[in-house]
Amino acid sequence: MQTGPPATADTLAGVLAQAAADGGLVSTLANAYERALGFPGVSVAVILLFLVVGVVAATYVVRLLGRPVAKRFARESVAQVVLRGVRAAVVLLFGFAGLNAAGFELGNIVLSVGVFSAVVGIILAPIVGSVISGLFVLADQPFEIGDMVELPDGTRGFVEDITLRYTKIFTVDNTFEVIPNSYVRDHRVTNLSAEDERTRLTLPILVTYESDIARARSLIERAAASCEAVIEGGPDVRIGVARYPAKPTCYIDSFGDHGVEITLRYWARNPYKPLTVRSQVQTAVWNILEDDPDIDVEFAYPHSHLVFDDTSGVAQVAMRDHATVDHDRGTHAHDDSTEN
Repeated sequence: MQTGPPATADTLAGVLAQAAADGGLVSTLANAYERALGFPGVSVAVILLFLVVGVVAATYVVRLLGRPVAKRFARESVAQVVLRGVRAAVVLLFGFAGLNAAGFELGNIVLSVGVFSAVVGIILAPIVGSVISGLFVLADQPFEIGDMVELPDGTRGFVEDITLRYTKIFTVDNTFEVIPNSYVRDHRVTNLSAEDERTRLTLPILVTYESDIARARSLIERAAASCEAVIEGGPDVRIGVARYPAKPTCYIDSFGDHGVEITLRYWARNPYKPLTVRSQVQTAVWNILEDDPDIDVEFAYPHSHLVFDDTSGVAQVAMRDHATVDHDRGTHAHDDSTEN
């Protein structure tokens, strides 16, 4: 005697076999799937499932194409943008497949995307502008990841990342600057390490008119060349069609009110620590001019001479001895015998 469950199994198997024989198994499953979509939340679950699968698939695709894309594009920033585009395309492809599987028609999806894009384009116009500017930044190649740049406000840092929307800069003050590409395109951003890291720096020095100017220039050049971070000589530095001496050079810049201004020009090996290099050069110049009392070179400082004549009126001047100065109180003791 047969029991119930085997009969039920035989009946179910028979139904499936009959449906398969009649070619209606796919239709049966399709009808069941459509009925399941009618339940709340099932469509959303299907879309999310496709998106998750799309993210996983995009990760493997990026890993697969990472090395060939890096070899194809010499610039790291362009390679990263291409890989981000591939990742987004794979996710969007699975997203549209999920919408289609959830019962949304392709025509309605395109229409909805068009309307949504128009609204987003109006509201998010600055971001769209930054994306377009990002394309120009990648095409013009003003800088690359790892380059040291200087912003218009004087901020210096290293380019950490370049995307279609923004450029991330890691500053020398250990902070991040996220700059929209529209700002980068519209403002002057100086690349300090694009092709040649050597950077020319200047140092103005004021010496008295009584100094030996020729000897001062020679000593200042020698002091700068003694610094390790300064290029002491070698072939001239070529910039465009012009050539500049690589060794430190001193020039008479101007004849000022308080002395002769000498400008020292020298080349630092790299632009990463300009203040440190400048401090080393100034220390070397100070030591070489101040340590030897026989050197006839003296730093100048602002001073003024007051001249009185018949048209200037009357000036009363008091002279005091150094012994009458009370340095502790910062005052002067009164001595009538020293007055004129």
